[in-house]
Amino acid sequence: MIAIIDYDAGNIRSVEKALQFIGEEVTVSRDRDVILAADKVVLPGVGAFGDAMQKLKDYNLINTIYDVVDKKKPFLGICLGLQLLFENSDESLGVAGLGILPGNIVKIPEKPGFKIPHIGWNSLELMNDGRLFKGVDAQSYVYFVHSYYLRAKEENVVKACTEYVAHIHASVEKDNVFGCQFHPEKSGDVGLQILKNFANL
Repeated sequence: MIAIIDYDAGNIRSVEKALQFIGEEVTVSRDRDVILAADKVVLPGVGAFGDAMQKLKDYNLINTIYDVVDKKKPFLGICLGLQLLFENSDESLGVAGLGILPGNIVKIPEKPGFKIPHIGWNSLELMNDGRLFKGVDAQSYVYFVHSYYLRAKEENVVKACTEYVAHIHASVEKDNVFGCQFHPEKSGDVGLQILKNFANL
């Protein structure tokens, strides 16, 4: 069973539907016992970094997330969920992230001809043998919606990158912790393969 953490963030239902589509049993919950009983856990999200951290605090979910990670259960952050795994974000100065992985979230710089937020399909450069990308072709296209991007401090945890004004760390993996800046649930067959790979860990 896969638990999706419910903290009033956008995009939870589309992640739930995608996982159900590939045949997974899914529950959406903010109940600590339900989340810790799951085989795998997903932290989705669309919204602002500071607001999201406040919601996680309000619902007493921060220690629950740490416990899931400590128990070595596969944990996947999607979009804002990836960003929350890191230390801080330019979007919400002074707000600490979960700090599970070292790195910072920075604003995509302005550049003529490029719109921010970055909304649309970009190809992935795959590297470092990421388990989420088993059976996924190099340069596959996935769907992004974001104004901020990850700069991970440990290059070896980065499993996919893309280029949009900046060099964007698009997916990370370290031990049982995974993250995608893009939306696998909105990325067609490629995204479904990524979700299947997570479900099969």
